[in-house]
Amino acid sequence: MNNKKVIILTIIIILIIILVPLMYKIYKNHQDNLIKVVEEEFLYQAKKCYDADICTNKVYLKDLYTNNYLEDKLTNPLNKKYYSEDSYIDLNTNEIKLF
Repeated sequence: MNNKKVIILTIIIILIIILVPLMYKIYKNHQDNLIKVVEEEFLYQAKKCYDADICTNKVYLKDLYTNNYLEDKLTNPLNKKYYSEDSYIDLNTNEIKLF
């Protein structure tokens, strides 16, 4: 191999070493942000329901649907499936369990 080919190959390998982890990190961060948006909406609507004295400290997704706090069903943005109505949020600890 001549020097030009070695230099080009080295540059390509360096770019691959840098770009692959970077692209994975960006992709993973985007997925985490999509889930965070759904969780924030669930938390916001649960707090509204609790402040109106309709829900207790443990707010189920089913309660938000029946009291019209959520018009559309919450969907997992990664696999496009609906979350179970048994999903809940504990407002004392802000623990969110989405199934």
